[in-house]
Amino acid sequence: MKVFLQSIFGQLLLTPYIFWLVYQAIPPRKSWRIPVILFFVLEILLFFTGYFLYDILPEKVLIGIFYICNTWYIASLYITMALFLLDFLRLTNRWWKWFPKIVTKNWNRVKLICFFTVLLAATGLMFKAYRNVIYPVVRHVYLDIPKKESTRDCLTIAMMSDLHIGEVIGKKLVQRYVDLANAEQPDLVVLVGDILDYESRHAEMAEIEHDLRMLNAPLGVYMVFGNHEYRANRHAKIRWFEKTGATLLVDSVVMPDSTFYLIGWDDMVNRKRESLVSLLQEVTEDKPVIVLDHQPWQINEMVMNGIDLGLHGHTHNGQLWPYPLLMKFIYEVPYGYYQKGPSQFFVSSGIGVAGPPYRVGTRSELIMLHIRFVE
Repeated sequence: MKVFLQSIFGQLLLTPYIFWLVYQAIPPRKSWRIPVILFFVLEILLFFTGYFLYDILPEKVLIGIFYICNTWYIASLYITMALFLLDFLRLTNRWWKWFPKIVTKNWNRVKLICFFTVLLAATGLMFKAYRNVIYPVVRHVYLDIPKKESTRDCLTIAMMSDLHIGEVIGKKLVQRYVDLANAEQPDLVVLVGDILDYESRHAEMAEIEHDLRMLNAPLGVYMVFGNHEYRANRHAKIRWFEKTGATLLVDSVVMPDSTFYLIGWDDMVNRKRESLVSLLQEVTEDKPVIVLDHQPWQINEMVMNGIDLGLHGHTHNGQLWPYPLLMKFIYEVPYGYYQKGPSQFFVSSGIGVAGPPYRVGTRSELIMLHIRFVE
């Protein structure tokens, strides 16, 4: 529910701007203005009810408020962009008088047409953004890793990151994730951090551990921590992870079989996590090494240590446009496949979401890694 805190500035800045432009666009009649005023007043009151009564309201009521207000918050971002563009065009016409006469003569009608166009476009965008979350795609990635002394020729890994199981990502979606992964018949399943959102109680109440137990892979299911695993009741989360039947790797090195190493590096939020160098002391150079590390910050360290493949999540690829553009300035690898020196990397946009269940310009995804071990 911390999304209430994240969206307060949008509520205070964007909503009044949208209200003012909408109020100007609609006909000056009570039948139009009263419903518009009521909509904006009720939305603001609902938001601040959730904001100030966060610890008092029943959870079901709070989740309802969360969905309504944060749906409006996401929509308001794109409505503001559209209205800002229209407002800019209107202002430029004051200087250059470039609007056709048919527009200037029918200005009130044009404003009303623009109002409905923006409303319909925002509604369609939100519908598509919701489907981008609840219907994840399966992306197939093909890559080669030097075989070294491994006797394995190929390996198929189902990779999921950023499930964020909680108020938004619940039992039905997790069951969909499991069905998607099992349908691909992977050799190995890895969950690369932020499996839970803020607390474990939502997963516990819905008994989602039983759904994760249904993940089927001959070489097993492995999990690592993300930054969200450190945000609340971490010990309760560890106890819940144990119920899933998956192997939790916290600064751990394992061999799912005798042909390659799998390293689970604790999230960098833990400043006491072991160095990659110390973890590699348990590794011999004759077999490929795959590292699970939630946040894709330590690319250079992995390259220097000769890691064959690094698997990451965390970025969500920005989740909402235009943030994917910003991610390119923050991370060396914000999303997708990347090779640097002898090391290869893949950063997933995640199969779940943080906050409201919407993605614009990105898609929830299950990554299927098809690895060939070559000479």
